[in-house]
Amino acid sequence: MRATVDGDLCIGCGLCAEICPEVFIMNDEAIAEVIADPVPSEAAEKAREAAASCPVEAITIDEQAD
Repeated sequence: MRATVDGDLCIGCGLCAEICPEVFIMNDEAIAEVIADPVPSEAAEKAREAAASCPVEAITIDEQAD
């Protein structure tokens, strides 16, 4: 499973990094970045929750990628 963040859509709210710090961080420009590729299996559910919680749908989860 892979997560990606569309930096052009991200508004820097930080929810993803709060929900799943194993996969997402906020960079120096306050834009979310993926730090775990692929997503560790133990963080998969939280990564999905982070994507679902993104207010601008900037996070994409690819379940097929590994």
